[in-house]
Amino acid sequence: MQMNTYQHILHAKAKGKKLFAVLLDPDKTPVNKAESLISSCVDAKVDLIFVGGSLVVSTHLEELVQNIKKETDIPVVLFPGSPNQITPFADALLYLSLISGRNPELLIGQHVISAPSVKKSGLEIMSTGYMLIDGGAPTTVSYISNANPIPNDKNEIAVCTALAGEMLGMKLIYMDAGSGAKLPITESMISAVSSHIDIPLIVGGGIKNPEKAYLNCQAGANMVVVGNAIEKDQNLITEIGAAIHASHVPNMHA
Repeated sequence: MQMNTYQHILHAKAKGKKLFAVLLDPDKTPVNKAESLISSCVDAKVDLIFVGGSLVVSTHLEELVQNIKKETDIPVVLFPGSPNQITPFADALLYLSLISGRNPELLIGQHVISAPSVKKSGLEIMSTGYMLIDGGAPTTVSYISNANPIPNDKNEIAVCTALAGEMLGMKLIYMDAGSGAKLPITESMISAVSSHIDIPLIVGGGIKNPEKAYLNCQAGANMVVVGNAIEKDQNLITEIGAAIHASHVPNMHA
């Protein structure tokens, strides 16, 4: 029996296998450019393709997802910045609750509005505690969310926030420095959070080279997400993919 997306993530975590997700923003990924990116993802053995962005003013999100599904069996996971960024052609949806902020709309408000259409979509829903970490510069997500990020040197706040998310029943914790962040999340914070939670930890934002991706995995990230960097240099997909997949850390308790 084939595993669903979340079971696949849990299985990888149990085996100490690190996962690589490439984030495609429909606003920055024209459909005619997508074929080349998808081909690179296949060659690099990318584990998941995330689709979404903070704004998504383009109208081809559904077409982009359909194109990806046509070209590859890599699971496509929606990473929505708003409730209208949903298409039933994807495999799963990160149902994001901004647990690091105090904006009630992004904690639960938009979810109440979107719940009927999300349920009707038939997508696999993965409730995700989304934590915005200060990346050293204002980012689109911090502006749109109107929420203060967690300071990048306050590990204890990150740990307590992640723990709260886990105890509230979130299936995943996603720590994000935001697209185009100047400073990626520190290995120290990743290690602190990872050592206190049992659910999978996703880390993204400001990862610009294979070395940082590798170090994030060694620190305890179960999945590394790269988006902005590969928009500038597509070759990084192969290089970062190799670094992440080389960072296999056998779980002695599995």
